[in-house]
Amino acid sequence: MTALISIISLFSIGLYVLLLIYLRIGWAKVTIPPVVAQTFSTKVTVLIAARNEEEKIHLTIEDILAQDYPKHLVEIIIVDDHSTDNTAAIIGSYAAQGVKLLQLRLGETLNSYKKKAIAEAIKLSTGELMVATDADCRMGNQWLRTIVGFYEQHNLVMISSPVTYFQEQSVFERMQTLDFSSLIGMGGSFLGHGFAATCNGANFAYRKDVFYEVGGFTGIDDLASGDDELLLHKVGERYPGRIGFLKRREAIVYTHAKPNLKEFMQQRRRWASKSTKYKNKKMVAFALSIWLCNFMLLLTAVLGIFDICFLKLFLLTIGIKYAIDLLYMTPIMNFLKRRELLLYVSFVLPLNVIYFVIIGFLGKNKKYAWKGRIVR
Repeated sequence: MTALISIISLFSIGLYVLLLIYLRIGWAKVTIPPVVAQTFSTKVTVLIAARNEEEKIHLTIEDILAQDYPKHLVEIIIVDDHSTDNTAAIIGSYAAQGVKLLQLRLGETLNSYKKKAIAEAIKLSTGELMVATDADCRMGNQWLRTIVGFYEQHNLVMISSPVTYFQEQSVFERMQTLDFSSLIGMGGSFLGHGFAATCNGANFAYRKDVFYEVGGFTGIDDLASGDDELLLHKVGERYPGRIGFLKRREAIVYTHAKPNLKEFMQQRRRWASKSTKYKNKKMVAFALSIWLCNFMLLLTAVLGIFDICFLKLFLLTIGIKYAIDLLYMTPIMNFLKRRELLLYVSFVLPLNVIYFVIIGFLGKNKKYAWKGRIVR
């Protein structure tokens, strides 16, 4: 049994090393597009689905209104998803500045309110390019022009752009920023290899006609989450090679980490729930390989309490994982200009192993809390 566990553990860490080298190469293959002075012609619809966001939504709206992009080519549609606070009134106060408020008035009970909100906004939209973000995000005034410039120059149908956390108030939130950055980097790295694997809906753009061509959210609307990643997979199947990752800092969207462990775990359960809809065998194999590596690390750590051989195996494999994680994360954190957070790798690593294994199991439990609702 000892030999078998040792073989599986070494195999899983070896596979993990190969996967992260693959990602590191993919990140390097995503070139930083040059800034080209141009006259824009694309009409953009900025989409936001909001629920109980009265605290920060005015900041998001102000950032969008301040964009350095032709005003006649920008449409802003914000959908109020049955908010019980002052969100709708705040959105409505910007009507004179062209912000359109759409309020969901649904008699039926849905599981994916956010997808419904986005779909309704797209029906109402008049833009060619849909640019989705969230109601608690911030962005610089070059955000839209950077996305549209990339879109027009490269004839893309979908663009995934970077998202990061900022204004962290604790060590726990800074650790989340490092962990979250690894996921954003993963999406960019896969696209560097031409594979549409993962993205984040807080900074996501796609052509309106392509959204309808792939059937919108049909087939993935039974899950509350997945308005970004599962749509990415649908478009990736139809348009391989025409989805880009925008590796420019001007395109970064900023949001906040979760303030406590409970909200963090709920968020990760929501993200993990999307894996039940993965159809691409490569994506499934990748997710299982990462999970296996973390599971074996946790198993050998526990067994190492009772057996020195397993303790040595654990120390070897965790050391290898630390080194390859650092190698993978360094260029991503350099891009985000958050290199100082690499100091947290040694703290994040053991916690990452534990939560990844737990979330792998909890993600199969379909029900979780999100925006004051129990969904699946």
